[in-house]
Amino acid sequence: MTVRTRFAPSPTGYMHIGNLRTALYAYLVARKDPDGVFILRIEDTDQGRLVEGATDIIYDTIRACGLKHDEGPDVGGAYGPYVQSERVTSGLYRDYAVRLIKRGGAHYCFCDEEMLQAQREAEGDSFKYDDPCKLLSAEECEKRIAEGAKYVIRQTIPEGQTSFDDEVFGTITVDNSTLDEQVLLKSDGFPTYNFANVIDDHLMGITDVVRGMEYLSSTPKYNLIYNAFDWDIPRYIHCPPVMKDEHSKLSKRNGDASFQDLVAKGYLPEAILNYIALLGWAPEEDREIYTLDELVQAFNVKRIGKVGAIFDPEKLKWLNGMWLRQMDLDTYTELVTPYIDQAVKGDYDRRKIAAIIQQRANTLQEIPGMLTFFDEFPSFTNDLYFNKKMKTNADVAKEILPECLTLLQNQEDWSQEALHTVLLELPKKLEKKNGQVLFPLRVAITGLPSTPGGAIEIASILGKEETLRRLDIAISQL
Repeated sequence: MTVRTRFAPSPTGYMHIGNLRTALYAYLVARKDPDGVFILRIEDTDQGRLVEGATDIIYDTIRACGLKHDEGPDVGGAYGPYVQSERVTSGLYRDYAVRLIKRGGAHYCFCDEEMLQAQREAEGDSFKYDDPCKLLSAEECEKRIAEGAKYVIRQTIPEGQTSFDDEVFGTITVDNSTLDEQVLLKSDGFPTYNFANVIDDHLMGITDVVRGMEYLSSTPKYNLIYNAFDWDIPRYIHCPPVMKDEHSKLSKRNGDASFQDLVAKGYLPEAILNYIALLGWAPEEDREIYTLDELVQAFNVKRIGKVGAIFDPEKLKWLNGMWLRQMDLDTYTELVTPYIDQAVKGDYDRRKIAAIIQQRANTLQEIPGMLTFFDEFPSFTNDLYFNKKMKTNADVAKEILPECLTLLQNQEDWSQEALHTVLLELPKKLEKKNGQVLFPLRVAITGLPSTPGGAIEIASILGKEETLRRLDIAISQL
């Protein structure tokens, strides 16, 4: 059987990290099968929570991450429409709800929903609704409907137990007495999520359902619907939550970062995807850097953990830095030039600047703040020359910098290679350590305690005229 998975988000805002991980795992499960199919389905039956533009965010996110879907609203397919609200207009869900009533898996309910909701909120977890409408005959239900009575269709829960197998949590069995008789079709004709996703998964031939473990408690109710229709039950893969800390789930509602937030902060989509793959899944190899194609090869649902994984921003930053550093310089330069341009307006070689920041910046947003000294030589105090490790201070700088100035004034070839050769001859001549020459020189031409790149690289980028001008100012200050 060809594996068919789906990612079925609701367009209610930004793409949460947990949602994106679900999409990734569903994609990986499909791609493990050479003929596997990955489907995008938009679940918009909860009309009150829809956010304008959120569907475009879904498309943009999965496109940015390379999670190409084989079927969906924007690419079509044999099982459409792939937007649930478009399926409502055909009467599809109502037809299946009525069929379910005839098969004993559901019933009409004419009770006041507002009153029930108020009771549900008042009683909380202790609320248990035993619907008296279950006892109405088919004739009585038809009579009430003909008279214009408002109704919903509720699931009918039989006595006994329901069991199901999950790839992560194993076999789970629940007493049916603990399951509430949920609404399947609302009075406005829209299905609830719990009903629509079962109908659509069946009609779209979904073989493997990947979702968060918060749906474990609802799965027995889904299976009762499958069983009532005599449909095959899909393979379940319930994933543990992504946690903010040991007690709280990561949530946009609580101000936690979404995918869009992380991209805006300068993280690469590839690095974000790589990191969230590791949140709750342990690869067999002792490695952490994976491309999407490598994840397809390595992924195994049996290695998904049962415990929520804590989202560590510092670990993500490190991983993002590794992705940036492994790029070839031309690709990296093209990527970071807009960020360089935010801070550097002067006519300096962007490729050379990219080369000095590539080993230093962990996110793209860090780059402008590292480069302000190119356009504006900042004022600084002479105590910046003090460095215990380098054995330098203002007195050492006062001795060294005039020698550097004389040497550089006579230097014609201003390439980095030539500057490297002549400046590393100076410590030998003066019987100093390399750091006692290069550290004061870097401070003198940047005015900063730390910079991406050293004195030689920065001097080469600044050019001879600007380097000598800054050296003159620094020596005068000393």
